[in-house]
Amino acid sequence: MRSTRVLLLLAILVILGAVGATYYYQKRTLARQAPPAPPSLPVNVDAAASDWVWSHLAGKRPVVEVRAKSFQQVKDRLELERVQLRLYHQEGQRFDHVKSAKCDFDLTQGTLYSEGEVEITMGLPAQGDPRGRLVMIRTSGATFESKTGKASTPRAATFTFDQGEGQAVGASYDPSTRELHLSSQIELRWRGRGPKSRPMKLEAGELVYKEREAAILLSPWSRLTRENAALEAQLATVILQEGSIQRVEARQARGADRYPGRQLEYAADQLIMHFSPEGELEKVTAENHAGLVCSTESARTTLLANRVELEFDVESGESALTKALAMGSSSMASAPVPRPGVLPSESRVLRSEVVQLTMRPGGREIDAVETQSPGRLEFLPNRPGQRHRILDGERLWITYGANNQIRSFLSVGVHTRTDPLPPQKGKDAGPALETWSDKLSAEFEPKTGQLAGIEQWENFRYEEGPRKARANRAVLEEARSLIRLEQAARVWDATGSTAADHILLDQKTGDVLAQGNVLSTRLPDRKGSSSAMLSEDQPLEAKAGRMSTADRNRKVRYEGDAVAWQGANRIQADVIDIDRAARRLAARGNVRTQFVDAPKQSGAAAAKKKGSPTFVTVQAAELVYTEQERLAHYTGGVRLSKPGIEVKAAEIRAYLSEAKAESSLDRTLADGQVEIVQKTADRTLTATAEHAEYHVADSKIHLSGGNPTLVDSLRGSTRGASLTYFADDDKLLVNGTAQQPVVSRIRRKP
Repeated sequence: MRSTRVLLLLAILVILGAVGATYYYQKRTLARQAPPAPPSLPVNVDAAASDWVWSHLAGKRPVVEVRAKSFQQVKDRLELERVQLRLYHQEGQRFDHVKSAKCDFDLTQGTLYSEGEVEITMGLPAQGDPRGRLVMIRTSGATFESKTGKASTPRAATFTFDQGEGQAVGASYDPSTRELHLSSQIELRWRGRGPKSRPMKLEAGELVYKEREAAILLSPWSRLTRENAALEAQLATVILQEGSIQRVEARQARGADRYPGRQLEYAADQLIMHFSPEGELEKVTAENHAGLVCSTESARTTLLANRVELEFDVESGESALTKALAMGSSSMASAPVPRPGVLPSESRVLRSEVVQLTMRPGGREIDAVETQSPGRLEFLPNRPGQRHRILDGERLWITYGANNQIRSFLSVGVHTRTDPLPPQKGKDAGPALETWSDKLSAEFEPKTGQLAGIEQWENFRYEEGPRKARANRAVLEEARSLIRLEQAARVWDATGSTAADHILLDQKTGDVLAQGNVLSTRLPDRKGSSSAMLSEDQPLEAKAGRMSTADRNRKVRYEGDAVAWQGANRIQADVIDIDRAARRLAARGNVRTQFVDAPKQSGAAAAKKKGSPTFVTVQAAELVYTEQERLAHYTGGVRLSKPGIEVKAAEIRAYLSEAKAESSLDRTLADGQVEIVQKTADRTLTATAEHAEYHVADSKIHLSGGNPTLVDSLRGSTRGASLTYFADDDKLLVNGTAQQPVVSRIRRKP
């Protein structure tokens, strides 16, 4: 038993030795395989780690996630290196990615700060690869709020995106609202889409980019420039579409578009600009104190209104103005640009509620202007000789030629006013000229822009002081100051009136040329002597195929079956000339005159004759009448007739009585183969001579020259050197000479 216990004790010792050896061997092996012990933490460092990750959730939606290659904690602050930060948008489907070499994370405030450079990429998808446009921001001194994901920096920042780049000082971004706020000194360069697009530069004192609304807000001032175009405003909103500028809305804005040969300026309290995908200006809407100024080498045109809409053509690669529509108290003023050797045309001002302007291709010159409501066109003189004119119309259509010169215009429901030229040498300037018509068209000289002519039709009326006119159609020849009136034409003034199919009126002199069915009335001058031929008591009326006046209406000519009359007295001839100043009348070609003959009578004879006046008629080839002598000189086979008596001669001088005398004819002198025939119911007296005198008052006939002879159908004939016959007394006085003794042949009664 004792040996057995020894063996057991020895076995136990062997086993213990083996176990101990094994333990020792394994311990050494584990010691060799164990990692080295970490170094001791620096003073004040509470913890340290690598590949650190931290995130914050709002419910199940991620708000922020921070990853760092390494970090160490100093109290409540984490120092992170090689940081990547995800700031999730509100819906959690996209995030903004932030990279920084080194950041500090304040655990108490929940803010992340990077003193050094920070790179932010906006709008990355939470799942899948990035698609569409990306915005990248580089800055420093950035702060990020872990609870909200907001990022901000007071320092300079640069931007890069697929449509351009930019810079600013001071920026903040809120991923929940997806708004980027740039604080100052903003400058962005935005490129449109397409190979022909041209970049636009945006400058502002402050900028807010609303990503959800795709809008950029610029304040308190803004400036947009692109090559030759520029816009300045107080407040501006830029609307984006698929990364391109679609629209700009600006307040207190002023824009300019400058190209060689033309310059376009526009301004308004509110301005809206529409752009093509390539960044070209397509349309501008201006409201409240809206204005447009178009300048070329020859003219400067200013368009003002409550609202102006501009349309542009972008096919040529530049924004060329094609149309402008002005609404509300619209006015369009065009003034010539002074040029050496070129006389300036009038300045023009068009006013209407609605004015539409269209441009020629290229946008450098105006093609046409029209009003869509009643308007006024005013011409303002720029040099001596030009007149101030005003045209009011229910609608106006204006077409332009080269150099923005008016080529023509049309209007309906028209009233025009042309002021006289300034007075010279103390003379009165004269009255204004006014016209009215349903329709009007005007033509202008293509080189000078001066008015060439005006045509007005339908219910035309004309007034120039006392001078007035009417017609269905009128044409003004500006160069010659002539007005042609056609169809039912009539002209009148204080001296009389003229009506005809066609009338040509000289504005400078007042002279008239009338043709076709002429009817004329001339009031008496009421000066000097007066007779039945040119009475001062009655107007002179006339009709003819043609009438013309000269010497400021002092001379009048009637032609073509001309007839002139005063009361019952009348003159008829192929041509009648009246000199009102000289008080002279001349007629030629089939002359025929008629004058009332009412010799003194009394008692029953006067009562019998009262209702049936008698006339003295004269036919001749020519007539000349002078009022001073009251002498009518007839020539060319003259024949004078009155009741009971007829005188034939080569020429007759008829002296007329004063206008108030009972008989128009005072006395008559006849020369050249004179023959006088007096007839009663039972008796005929025939007198012949070379010279004869007939005195109406006492019915006396005196014959002389050429063997005067009186043949009485009852008593026979008498011949002598001179014969005097008193018809009222039936008395004959005969004188003879030795060479020409008296010869009488008495007829005996059967």
